[in-house]
Amino acid sequence: MAQKTRISCDILISGGGIAGMTAAAAFGSAGFDVVCVDPAPPVTGRGDAGADMRSTAMLQPARDVLQAAGLWDHLAPHAAPLQVMRIVDAGGEAGQARMTRDFCADEVSELPFGWNLPNWLLRREMVKRLGELATVDFRPGTATTSLFTREREARTGLSDGTVVRSRLVVAADGRNSPMREASGIGVTTQRYGQKALAFAVTHSEPHHNVSTEIHRTGGPFTLVPLPDYEGEPSSAVVWMDAGPRVQARYEMDEAAFEQEMTARSCGLFGPLKLASPRTIWPIISQKADRLSGERLALIAEAAHVVPPIGAQGLNMSLADTACLLDLAQQNPETLGDRAMLDAFHDARYKDISLRVRGIDLLNRASQVEAPALRDARATGLQALYALPPVRRTLMQMGLGVR
Repeated sequence: MAQKTRISCDILISGGGIAGMTAAAAFGSAGFDVVCVDPAPPVTGRGDAGADMRSTAMLQPARDVLQAAGLWDHLAPHAAPLQVMRIVDAGGEAGQARMTRDFCADEVSELPFGWNLPNWLLRREMVKRLGELATVDFRPGTATTSLFTREREARTGLSDGTVVRSRLVVAADGRNSPMREASGIGVTTQRYGQKALAFAVTHSEPHHNVSTEIHRTGGPFTLVPLPDYEGEPSSAVVWMDAGPRVQARYEMDEAAFEQEMTARSCGLFGPLKLASPRTIWPIISQKADRLSGERLALIAEAAHVVPPIGAQGLNMSLADTACLLDLAQQNPETLGDRAMLDAFHDARYKDISLRVRGIDLLNRASQVEAPALRDARATGLQALYALPPVRRTLMQMGLGVR
């Protein structure tokens, strides 16, 4: 029998998606010795098979994390600023926007709310950054297969036969996290019967750096600004609805789909033209019972999953990384010990619980079909908008600065 290869590092990161690669870059830039693995090599081209056509709005606090990780300079040239968040209630007559309210970044900050980037491009630039860091050993195409922990260290088995000894394991390996399951940490999951389509479009009317979230029965239809594509204004779209309806749209021919999505957008941007493949995935809320175990920290979707409302998902993940990195830098000698990981859980769990619950309520409100409840949703939006102190507080909370 061949002898297993054994290596040591400070931190083993299970998961090489956007959250995992950001964590690897952040810890590697801070001088920690990092091994990052993922069973699937990242897809880094817009037209490549399996490309993630979703986009991510990096809110203001996320930029600080990206700067510390040496990523922002890679990303900034490709980012579309988000100056206005527009909420549209279209719960009345089909095809018409009956109420529109704008939340403007200049009410709370000199900076935009955030900057939007396609997920495939994020992966491309993050792979480049990891290649610059001598402190990071990035192993795409390699999975974690086992986890064995003791008070002083963790031993993680990899699919290539390597055993990694580390002081800390960071689970960034998704909503079905193998590392979370290996540690025996449970989750609470809420299913909505919804799915979402993600794709890019071009349109005749410019977006003026406005992110537009249109609420109508079934779920929101959100257009987030992208840089121009082939000389035309472009946006990333996430379209949530009941699962069977989404599946039917996924299978539509392109002309019929474009007609339907233009109608769902209330015609606010003129005719929408599909500018990418469509991707589809189920919508859930999920929260881990704890964010830490022995020598293990959960971040990103291993710790929490929310519907794509209000650009909270990945920004919560980057807040996890920022918190964990701050604790690690306070006293590097205690990296991964019980006190540090308890402090991580205590620092993040309340905020995560609040945001998971809040987004759950917003999603349920977007699903309502009864006319009286649709009217109540519009009335609630108007009431929140009409009170400037409440409006400013909500925007600050959305940014993650309160």
